[in-house]
Amino acid sequence: MNAVSRLARAEWGPLYAAVRDGLVAKKWRAIPVTLAAVCLTALMQYVQNQEWGYQFVQNLGSVRAEEPLWLALLRTPLSLFVPALDLPVWGALGQILLVFGIAEITLGWWRMLVIGYVATLAGTLYARFGIWLGEDHLLGLAASDAQVVDTGPSAAVVGLAVFVCWRYRAWFTMLLVIGAMVGETLIDDNLAGREHLAAIISVLLLCGVSALRHRRSGMWSGPGAGSGSTTGAGRRGAGSKRPPSSS
Repeated sequence: MNAVSRLARAEWGPLYAAVRDGLVAKKWRAIPVTLAAVCLTALMQYVQNQEWGYQFVQNLGSVRAEEPLWLALLRTPLSLFVPALDLPVWGALGQILLVFGIAEITLGWWRMLVIGYVATLAGTLYARFGIWLGEDHLLGLAASDAQVVDTGPSAAVVGLAVFVCWRYRAWFTMLLVIGAMVGETLIDDNLAGREHLAAIISVLLLCGVSALRHRRSGMWSGPGAGSGSTTGAGRRGAGSKRPPSSS
């Protein structure tokens, strides 16, 4: 049991401490953007299930590859908060509350939104690229996928989960998330699974850029340093033992 506890502390200890300190310091005020995202997603779900509201939500935040690129780019930011009609909305709300909340506390709200948007946009652009390649290509998609609605908030959730795990060195959890998305695509190769993989690749590139930037500036890119969070890990400052530099 002690070995399991040590492994759990090594995997999730720094992340748990950062989230705990943020919630203790500000409670629910630590995640205002996350709470707004949950409420907006619930509102979108309610409206799109009404006879009068379905087309309204589609016009605001539904993205398909068959549409002009400029229109898709306009709709992409709001598409983060339009849940899939064929999946339980409570799952989407729970994922947003958990993953967005952790990301907002540990990364800061604006980094959370940027990373979530990049992950979603990567899926949106990949759909067009895959359809252009055609279904005969390994990375291609069937022409019929142009009429399928993009993933909604799930690509942002997956991307943020990967980035937070990388930031706090939760390697096993990060590999578990990536492995689950790869397995999802192998079992049911559809547009959503491919977009999740595109989101992961884009976020891994962001991780690489972040690591390179911090390495060049001589800064530590690990837990609690320069994340923009309001946690105790970021406030301990010079009195804390300085972590080793990232690689």
